[in-house]
Formats: sequence, C-alpha cells, structure tokens
Amino acid sequence: MPSASSSAIRQTPLVGHGRGGFEPPPNDNRGDGGKSGGGPPDYSQRLRRARKGLLFATAPIFMLFLTFTAALIIRHGSVTFDQRTNAYIRDWTRVSLPTALLLLNTLILLAGSLTIEIARRRNAGDVRLSPVRSIPGISIGKERAFPWVAATAVLGIAFLCGQAMAWRYLLSRGFYLSSGASSSFVYLLTATHAVHLAGGIGVLLYALIIYFLHRPVESRHIVVDVTAWYWHFMFFLWIYIFALLELVR
Repeated sequence: MPSASSSAIRQTPLVGHGRGGFEPPPNDNRGDGGKSGGGPPDYSQRLRRARKGLLFATAPIFMLFLTFTAALIIRHGSVTFDQRTNAYIRDWTRVSLPTALLLLNTLILLAGSLTIEIARRRNAGDVRLSPVRSIPGISIGKERAFPWVAATAVLGIAFLCGQAMAWRYLLSRGFYLSSGASSSFVYLLTATHAVHLAGGIGVLLYALIIYFLHRPVESRHIVVDVTAWYWHFMFFLWIYIFALLELVR
C-alpha cells in the first residue's frame, strides 16, 4: 500500500511572463541610484559637489585674512622704546586713505554681486525650463537673455582699476609698501583681496566661453552658481577689509 509523503509541497512562484508570475526586483548594485552607466549625469549631485568644493576653497582664504587681522591688531597696539626720550612710544603712522574712492569701489563690487546673483537665478530657471525647451517649436526666455555674467566681469575689472587708482593715490601721498607697518598692511590686505577677485573674474570669463560653445545649460549653471557665491564672499570680505582699515588707520 503506497504511503503518502508527509513533506509539504513547495509551490515555486512563476518568474517571467506567466499569468501568475511576477517580475523580480532589479538587482542594482551600482550604488548611485541607477544614474551611472549610459544614463545622464546627476546634475544636482554635481552642483552639491561644486558648492562643497567652493566651501573648502574659501576656508583657507578666510583663515588667511583672519591671520592678517590678528597680526594687524598686534602690530597696531605694539610700542617701541625710544632711546632719545627714554620712553615707550607707538610708531604707528596714520594712513590717509582715499575713502571716497574706496566707497565707490564698494558700490561697484556691490553692483557686481547683484548682477551675478541675477545671472545665477536666471540660469537656475533655464535649468528648470530645459525639458520644456527641448519640445520642438517652444521658445522660452530668449527675449530676456541679458549678458549678466559679462556685466559682472566688467564691474570686476572696474573694481580692480579703482584699486589701482587708490594705490596711486597712496603713492602720491608718500605711503609706500616700505614706509611703515601701517601702509604695509594697507597694501597687503587690498592686494591680496584683489588677487583673489581676479581669480573670480577668470572663472567668469570661463563661464562666457562655455556659453558661446553652447555647453549644456546644467554645466553653465554650475559654473555661474559657484562663481556667484564666490563673488558674494569677495564682497563681504571687502566690506570687512574696508571697515578694518578705517578703524586702525
């Protein structure tokens, strides 16, 4: 007499295109959410990486000017012993700054900060509208394509020219780099800031080049976005330098 098996019969689910089957979940071990391979690059991830890189790049600049500030404050309050009078005196020479010209340079840099911010927001809007523009027969936003990036570059060059005029003013008043500690710090702070601003102008020119080369709008926006935040940093850094020089001159 045949005996019945006590083991349960497993029912294996159908895999494939059968009626009762199901598709197994895709095994994606690439670790990037499926955005690698032949798919389009992750624009938001690239933008976050670029902003993080900017943060790491500006941190040493910020620390450099903090070091200059500490040295300036210490030197400003230091005294030396005068053997002729047998007394301690302060040898800090008051520097006659061209305040009106420096205020004009501040307004120029502020205008550049506004124009690059407009460019950044316009490019962000272009990124959002790029899927719509890809539809044949659709044209959006071309009527407002003002060269804000180029205007910022021009304002940046105007600021550097204004700084050169301020240095000529100091030289005409007899304040040279080697005249004393006070004039040395003026040249050191303003020239270091000008060098870093010139680097921002170089990035703006690169943004113009990739615009005329018709690079993807996402790539253009990443360059403009990072440059805009860098320009804002340069503006607030200049406000700090200007106020510091006015306080200790």
